[in-house]
Amino acid sequence: MPDHAILVSDLVVRYGALTAVDGLSFDAPAGAITAVLGPNGAGKTTTIEVLEGFRRPDGGQVKVLGLDPWTDHRDLVRRVGVMPQDGGVHRGIRVAEAVQLYAAFHRDPLDPDTLVDRVGLSARRTSPWRTLSGGEQQRLSLALALVGRPELVFLDEPTAGVDVAGRRIVHDLVRGLRSDGTTVVCTTHDLAEAESLADHLVIVDHGRVVAAGSPSEISGQAGPPELRFGGPPDLDVAELAVHLDAPVTETTPGEYLVARDPDPATVARLTAWLAARDLPLADLRAGRQRLEDVFLRLTHSDDGDEAPER
Repeated sequence: MPDHAILVSDLVVRYGALTAVDGLSFDAPAGAITAVLGPNGAGKTTTIEVLEGFRRPDGGQVKVLGLDPWTDHRDLVRRVGVMPQDGGVHRGIRVAEAVQLYAAFHRDPLDPDTLVDRVGLSARRTSPWRTLSGGEQQRLSLALALVGRPELVFLDEPTAGVDVAGRRIVHDLVRGLRSDGTTVVCTTHDLAEAESLADHLVIVDHGRVVAAGSPSEISGQAGPPELRFGGPPDLDVAELAVHLDAPVTETTPGEYLVARDPDPATVARLTAWLAARDLPLADLRAGRQRLEDVFLRLTHSDDGDEAPER
């Protein structure tokens, strides 16, 4: 397998006068987990549809496992698994029947019964799709994507609607795929999930890649480490700033940012100042910024103004 399972260069996709993907370029390392992130309307779904061979690009070059996903679609589908968010499963089919049916489409499938157990649906083997919870439907969709032993798996919001126990199952399965050398490409709005699960991140906004790299590399783009803490609203930040010899800002009610390196001495002076005034410390966050902070800065994301996903 080449070093990169996916190579995208200057991809362009238009919907009439709307350019949904505008010169987008990135790669996905083979045998790794790549998460594609971005606000609604950023072009994530359109890009993944091109990679899967379901949408023809208007410009640029795309290679998936060394193949053109549009012209070599028949060869590609034998080597990839796709988990759409909406399932795409007949409402009346039963869990075990669905996995057995999809297994029959492949030359060397996984054992359907074992796979049903692995996704935590043993007790639901005879249950129709329509009676499953949203999280159970997601796990069945994952099983259908994996049954053919794909070299590359596309996962669209794999844990959407999944409870805590189900999320752990999904995460363990995805990590197991990586251990087996399978390439995983997923889209998710859960930034904490992406940060903990993915080896490689691609952040898309307005049809372009605005950042790509490992979670630590992207978080490092936010600037120097910082010190944030939670406490009662309306603290005397001017007095605290003099005590710490650093600017202090109340970013939101009860949330504060100290503009200096979070060294142990500064942390000790902060907690001593609070203790001397018998003020509670709600939380303390010292170190590099979170992926969420970087994501919001790079995409200027505003939930109130997001466009429909493309």
